Amino acid sequence: MTTPTPRVGVLALQGDVREHVRVLTGLGAEVTTVRRPAELAAIDGLVLPGGESSVIDKLSRAFGMREPVRAAIAARMPVYGTCAGLILLADRITDGIVGQQTFGGLDVTVRRNAFGSQVDSFEVDLDVPALGEPPVHAVFIRAPLVEEAGDGVERLAVLDDGRVVAVRQGSLLGTAFHPEVTGEHRFHALFLDMVRERQR
Repeated sequence: MTTPTPRVGVLALQGDVREHVRVLTGLGAEVTTVRRPAELAAIDGLVLPGGESSVIDKLSRAFGMREPVRAAIAARMPVYGTCAGLILLADRITDGIVGQQTFGGLDVTVRRNAFGSQVDSFEVDLDVPALGEPPVHAVFIRAPLVEEAGDGVERLAVLDDGRVVAVRQGSLLGTAFHPEVTGEHRFHALFLDMVRERQR
């Protein structure tokens, strides 16, 4: 029996869309960009890219994507959010702009821009037991932080001081950093495994 090719979309309203498309295509997925509700019907998994979470929020509402994405999450479509995408998956955010909303689904509280501005960006090697060796080289750019997580949330990676920067809950995966820009493909491979599991 052959395993179907994962059909995944990258929400293409703003942010580092091309980087995710390149990584996912390189891993053998059938990848499309998603801007319209009807395009969600043709995919089995969705990536919410890094970028500016408040802008993606506003554009998702302008393009009529907010409720369809929320429905897809409720229907257990696998979704992977990086940086701003993690914020968009969070049930609760702090330091958002006035009126900022999320798609929700992930039982976490995420602080927006938790590490400061662009000049405070940093890189670090993270142990991620779910991915094995070697450590993940993680790039944090105006990154969020998971401040609280519900009992059903798996903490995949923490900084040396214990702060949580990667989580998984059911069909949802989130990282505060950007694997798509470092050549680190194991989080995307994990996401595709989650998509294949849903296709079975």
